[in-house]
Amino acid sequence: METLLAFLVGIGLSAACGFRVFVPMLVVSAAAWGGWLPLAPGYAWLGTLPALVAFSVATAVEVAGYYVPWVDNALDTIAGPAALVAGTVLMASVIGDMNPFLKWTLAIIAGGGTAATVQGMTTIVRAGTSTLSFGSLNPVLSTVELLGSTGLAILAITLPVVALFVVTALGFLAVKLVRRFRAAKRT
Repeated sequence: METLLAFLVGIGLSAACGFRVFVPMLVVSAAAWGGWLPLAPGYAWLGTLPALVAFSVATAVEVAGYYVPWVDNALDTIAGPAALVAGTVLMASVIGDMNPFLKWTLAIIAGGGTAATVQGMTTIVRAGTSTLSFGSLNPVLSTVELLGSTGLAILAITLPVVALFVVTALGFLAVKLVRRFRAAKRT
């Protein structure tokens, strides 16, 4: 049961990385620093003061960058691979005693895959809003993504089963958006 809950926490945190790369890292660092989130062996560094400071600075820079029109689109280019790595690391950081091969397989496929999927969805939405509104709606989208990342990361740690439902709903939304995008592209 403990492994299942850890997996759910990891999925929620990985999905949050798809919205913002460093916000979930900061939430995990703060939760581990405060003793609210046990980390897997080898990941205690996430709960240290230097990590907390580094993630705080990185989060501030990332959030500020997403409020600058067209810089946000450039950040999406970098955020794709970074979200995949962050999702993988956060998934691995919460899965405790497990065969290393299985742990890293889960971390890469489930953690990195979830983060990459959510990041891809946000990139498509941002490209659409940038095109339709000439970037004027991007600060609104940035706020929604920031709140989504923060809320989902906190939810993943406090109520992982609820976070799973949120991630599942996001998955259905992503499929719907991709189908709509493909249909619009054909016409």
